[in-house]
Amino acid sequence: NVMCNHFHLLVEVPSRPVEPMSDENLFRRLGRIYSELHVEEVRHQIAIRRDAGDDEGAEQFKEEKYLYRMCDLSQFMKVLKQRFTQWFNKRHGRKGTLWEDRFKSVLVEDGYTARVMSAYIDLNPLRAGMVQDPAQYRWSSYGAAVAGGRLAREGIERTMREQQEEGTGVKEPLNWRKVAGMYRVILFEEGKEKFAHNAQTLRTEKILQGVSKNAVERERRRGGQLSRAELLRCKVRHFAEGMVIGSRGFVDEVFEQSRECFGPNRKDGSRKIRGTQEDQIWSMRDLGKVSGAG
Repeated sequence: NVMCNHFHLLVEVPSRPVEPMSDENLFRRLGRIYSELHVEEVRHQIAIRRDAGDDEGAEQFKEEKYLYRMCDLSQFMKVLKQRFTQWFNKRHGRKGTLWEDRFKSVLVEDGYTARVMSAYIDLNPLRAGMVQDPAQYRWSSYGAAVAGGRLAREGIERTMREQQEEGTGVKEPLNWRKVAGMYRVILFEEGKEKFAHNAQTLRTEKILQGVSKNAVERERRRGGQLSRAELLRCKVRHFAEGMVIGSRGFVDEVFEQSRECFGPNRKDGSRKIRGTQEDQIWSMRDLGKVSGAG
């Protein structure tokens, strides 16, 4: 969940593998955060040692430069914040720090506690008065999941897995529609607005922004299931950067009329809006690749 000057993450930190990491696996991982030039330099340094028969030196190089910080949350956050700040500053011509505070972490137990923490994170924009429904906030895992984001959905499914198993101990196949409804009910229950009596004014005042009691009851009654119209509004709201949205023929027609604005590798204009089950609405931009901050 990305806010104006800070962000929240709920991450599962794996144990460090017992088996040594292969060179190719290391290169693949480095390629996710470093340039091709940087990865090629690492590849070159390891190859020099391998070619000289110094496999121990190659493994030591990997350990001292990279492996020591893998599966280490503090090191991960340090690299993530540094590299994103460098990229953002370069892109926007600015200098200095970007985030409000230093990194802080809390160890969260799996199961119910993880679900509550996930809901707390996705409720931040609502608590801040930025949206009236957590699904309306584009820069959150829940908002992205409702709009069809595969990775965002996988994250929520992972958080909700234990609730599906509670009482039966059986791992059933995850169904996104069911998981989404269960999670939405949790969001609304945890996101209720709160009131308190003011002894000075003798009035009941709102002390915490949130959703109304009626909205909570509505979500309970319908099991958190959004209507087709609500889902469509979420997709359009989240993906307003699609440039052009409409039928496939309409988008392709606009594309042909503005062909000079696109690169030579672009063959057609229409891109399906991910997460939809119908072929009625298309976008000019591949919305799954839209990035930015706001």
